[in-house]
Amino acid sequence: MVSMSLVFRQLLFWWLLLAGLLPVCARASDTLTVAVASNFSAPAKVLMADFEQRTKIDVRLVLASSGKLLAQITQGAPFDVFLSADDEKPAYLVEAGFAEPSSIFTYAVGQVVLWSPVMQDERMLLQRLKNQQFSRLAIANPRLAPYGVAAMEVLTALDLVPAVEPKLVRGENIAQTLQFVASRNVEFGFIARSQWLQIQSNKKQNNVGAGWAVSPSLHAPIRQQAVLLKRAESNPAASAFLAFLKSEEARKVIASYGYLTPNDE
Repeated sequence: MVSMSLVFRQLLFWWLLLAGLLPVCARASDTLTVAVASNFSAPAKVLMADFEQRTKIDVRLVLASSGKLLAQITQGAPFDVFLSADDEKPAYLVEAGFAEPSSIFTYAVGQVVLWSPVMQDERMLLQRLKNQQFSRLAIANPRLAPYGVAAMEVLTALDLVPAVEPKLVRGENIAQTLQFVASRNVEFGFIARSQWLQIQSNKKQNNVGAGWAVSPSLHAPIRQQAVLLKRAESNPAASAFLAFLKSEEARKVIASYGYLTPNDE
């Protein structure tokens, strides 16, 4: 007699197949490794758990700055999919022969917030930034992290770079930048809006400080793109995951974490 568990798996397989989330050749035994930019860590964990539950495919996340992940990929790291925090690094990987050209797409558009845990007024926060009334300002390293590039573009647009350059503290990635500010070792920091929303939703933390939502007009769009890496060309699990990332269900999760989705730009 066929067990109910087996029947359920078969029904789940065909549902995913018809929904376009699972290629014909994908199997529950397939696995994949996804390299994810650190700013996207929270929604990525939710998406991976959902994907694993739907497909029974095991997923391993590797979190780091986009620049660090790029270096690891070019040095032969065994990643199947790359979720970058920008659109430059996936394009480079395609040009250098490390990724599939037709697989690139924008999965999220990032937004930036200036956060201070020691202030309560957004207007005063912005005023103190413009008047350089602080000792240290945290940003992600622009050489490694797209959110660091955006932060420098904001400072440039506000004509603040020469004045604040000596006060900058650079995190290896946006996660480390958040840690610098949360520890109160620096007064201000440019973080991802997704991180700011998580700070606000933390019920254990009564005093979250002040956040200034940076206008997208002050920096180039942070188009976070996904790409299938060459080593995963024949891995149906990787194709299944990328299909899932484009689904309406995935888009809702991404939006709930403070990102715009491509159609919302």
